[in-house]
Amino acid sequence: MKKRYIAGMMAGVAVIAIFTICFTQGKKENIKDEKELITIGFSQVGAESDWRTANSISIKETFTPERGYDLVFEDARQDQSNQIMAIRSFIQQDVDYIIFSPVVEDGWDTVLEEAKRARIPVIVIDRMVNVKDDSLYTAWVGSDFYMQGEKACAALKAYVDAQEMEKVNIVHIQGTLGATAQIARTQALTEAASRYGWNIVAQESGDYTEAGAYEIMNRVLNEYDDIDFVYCENDNETFGALEAIKKKYSNGGGIKLISFDATEKGLRYTMNGNIMINMECNPMQGPEAEKIIKQLQDGKTPQKQAFVPEQIFVDGNVITDVCVDGKTYDVQPVTEELIEMRDY
Repeated sequence: MKKRYIAGMMAGVAVIAIFTICFTQGKKENIKDEKELITIGFSQVGAESDWRTANSISIKETFTPERGYDLVFEDARQDQSNQIMAIRSFIQQDVDYIIFSPVVEDGWDTVLEEAKRARIPVIVIDRMVNVKDDSLYTAWVGSDFYMQGEKACAALKAYVDAQEMEKVNIVHIQGTLGATAQIARTQALTEAASRYGWNIVAQESGDYTEAGAYEIMNRVLNEYDDIDFVYCENDNETFGALEAIKKKYSNGGGIKLISFDATEKGLRYTMNGNIMINMECNPMQGPEAEKIIKQLQDGKTPQKQAFVPEQIFVDGNVITDVCVDGKTYDVQPVTEELIEMRDY
């Protein structure tokens, strides 16, 4: 009886041992699977525009668990201090990579130094950072904002010449002051105005928002009667400016709009004649950021800067091409088929 009891105990112990081994192995495999996911900490500027929403979607659709990533997404709500706090949180979480789109260019040296000491590569997208040591970030992905501005101004010059306009009055609605796109697009217009004798009758920041641009344009329309063009630094500002213009002039008052982004809605406004020139700003930067991460995973050194491809769109056939620095760029008319293909 005692032998049977002992044998029973031994069999029970064996079962428990086997179960424990299987459970432990299963747990280890789960931990291993979790560790195989590459952790990405991403700090987004906010959600101030249709373009920004598309940019966020690009990141979220690229860095998914199915594709081998664990994405930690933080919305800074247009506040640099929130972004710095998010980056420090990523460092504490010991993420594999940090990606962020900076709200402004300056003020990043300290937190990026902290990331460098933690040996976490940092990829900057969309806007740039102005740091004393560019080894504080691994690479940058985004648009050539100055070239965007130059192309837009070249298209405007082509239109002015075609219409034989002797005097040009422009209202300039800027983006968020200090942002890379704002600095570059403003510089391009300022230089073109000086070069061609255009008058910038008003210049103010709309912070890339419809509400901000609407308020500015309402005020400017009450101060100036002779406005030829409005140069807005993104589509949402253009929508706000256009609403104010249509409120005062049902037929638009002959005022032409220049915009940036070329979102689906922006392209439709361009095809319908509400926007004259719309310079594309490609928000689909997730795949480009992933290319850099894959290069780093393979032990390769990525290029410091990577530009995304972009086009310039116009209303009608008045402008067929533009010339910048001796190079000719084709201008793309907007069609319904093109709009339907737009993902943002």
